[in-house]
Amino acid sequence: MTRRRSLLWPAVVAVLVVLSMGGTALGAGHGENTPRAVSGPVAATVSTAAASPGCGKTPALTSGTHTIQSSGKNRSFILRVPDGYDRNRAYRLVFGFHWWGGTSTDVATGRTVETGSWAYYGLQRLANNSAVFVAPQGLDNGWANTGGEDVTFVDDMIRRIEADLCVDTTQRFALGFSYGAAMSYALACSRATVFRAVAVQSGGQLSGCGGGTQPIAYLGVHGLRDSVLGISGGRAMRDRFVRNNGCTVQNPPEPTQGSLMHRVTTYSGCSAGHPVAWAAFDEGHIAAPQDGAAGDSGSRTWLPGEVWKFFTQFQTSDPTPGTATCRVTDTVSVWNTGLTSNITITNTGTTTIDGWSLVFALPDGQTVTSGWNADYSPASGRVTARNVSHNATIAPGASVGIGFQATHTGDTATPLSFTLNGGTCAVT
Repeated sequence: MTRRRSLLWPAVVAVLVVLSMGGTALGAGHGENTPRAVSGPVAATVSTAAASPGCGKTPALTSGTHTIQSSGKNRSFILRVPDGYDRNRAYRLVFGFHWWGGTSTDVATGRTVETGSWAYYGLQRLANNSAVFVAPQGLDNGWANTGGEDVTFVDDMIRRIEADLCVDTTQRFALGFSYGAAMSYALACSRATVFRAVAVQSGGQLSGCGGGTQPIAYLGVHGLRDSVLGISGGRAMRDRFVRNNGCTVQNPPEPTQGSLMHRVTTYSGCSAGHPVAWAAFDEGHIAAPQDGAAGDSGSRTWLPGEVWKFFTQFQTSDPTPGTATCRVTDTVSVWNTGLTSNITITNTGTTTIDGWSLVFALPDGQTVTSGWNADYSPASGRVTARNVSHNATIAPGASVGIGFQATHTGDTATPLSFTLNGGTCAVT
């Protein structure tokens, strides 16, 4: 039994609300140029395998609803831990964002289309316990991302989850339908160095696009007859990452109207590790389209298979879990278009470190202009800080202090994940 109306009507409301907000949601995702406490993104690049700090630990987190503080507000998410969870196995981490008027429970159960088979947009049944799933709850059942608060919420969820569970930090993914697709797109724009890939299903640019200049693997999905968030907007969103990813520009073929079929095109010429795919289907604003019939179907939809295939083309790196032998503390001060970062590196192991390099990823728009007690290269993106002559060795229990000054274009978040000589450090 399909429930097309239950998904379509909230999406119509979404458009009306966004328009009535006078552009508030459209401007979201761009940080404020005022001093504030910084809550940083989890920084891990797609080219550097790393096990999260939670690897090897007996977890306190379990499947169910959890509440955290983010941007001064109580925020909640539903967590699905794999059956037979192995604390020494690094899992994929998948975020599923609900549509306007939907809830985290809708995503976690799949109940608006087909309970169970459509849980987490149909990916849970395909994952076969190879992924940790997260269904965040939006404020007022949406993702306005005012002042970037929903992106910060994602940062805070990653921090909480990866501190306790074993996650491959090169295997983070986001997807969503309608407003949830808009939120996934916002993450593609502002957290391209944090997430491995996104799937944007029938979305619009409703949650902002802070940054939006870095490549990320991108799957766009849209209905030809979408009267809520038109396919022309979906094409424009796709084309941003066709450019960012260096793909060969083309007009991908799409199914004919009335065919009730779908067609998937994979772009050519994209930079290594940054594919772009486009799936157009002959239907309207629905989340679980099926070939040969109208409306949603949790069991017959082709879409989860396409999304899972796109995500799993990036094979897990199986980083070696273990107890961290370093600790990093990062204190950031922010003003207008600048910031300083003071970093303390502590050797928590039992042997002396002789020569070191610390790797972290800066958010889009941050550029190092000067630094002290380390050599920094490059100035943006994935940065490596290397020791200088006077602090090359760190004895067990000893610390060294380094830092840098940087400019920013609004996103003043600080990295959470740091790797020292290839090993993931604990962060305090």
